[in-house]
Amino acid sequence: MNYLNINDKKLVPVVTEMNVLLADYTIYYQKLRSFHWNVLGRNFFDLHVKFEELYTDARIKIDEIAERILTLRYHPVSNLSKYLKMANIEEESPFIEDKEMVVCLLSDHKKLLEQMKITLDKADEAGDEGSVDMLGAYIGELEKASWMLDAFIKDSSDQLKKVNLERVS
Repeated sequence: MNYLNINDKKLVPVVTEMNVLLADYTIYYQKLRSFHWNVLGRNFFDLHVKFEELYTDARIKIDEIAERILTLRYHPVSNLSKYLKMANIEEESPFIEDKEMVVCLLSDHKKLLEQMKITLDKADEAGDEGSVDMLGAYIGELEKASWMLDAFIKDSSDQLKKVNLERVS
């Protein structure tokens, strides 16, 4: 029974991109675990906790993405070897400086956001409102996490952009 009321041919691109997102999140999750275990230095306490927060969130999203693929009546990719081939995100050595870890994660966030937007566009084209809703929430959450990580690596003298609030007549 097709309870989704979505043309099956329209779902194939959604599922394809959703599987890439699943692969990206799986590699990202393991990278976060590695950084959590291996972070050293003055920022240890802050980053150890932050990396755990991020990998806990990623673990939940991995399950939700896989279950969304199942909801669309397809099997999610579930092999690590396939994830490594499909993913936009690559593994990283755990033996890097703490701030380099954060820079690496920000680069991964950019890739995750790009893949989410590609997937969201495919879902929108297919009329897949459930996936659109899920991905929209993910984008907002990841953008906020990215802002926080970016603020962490900034120098305290750095400033945000300013808007001229004077009205133009």
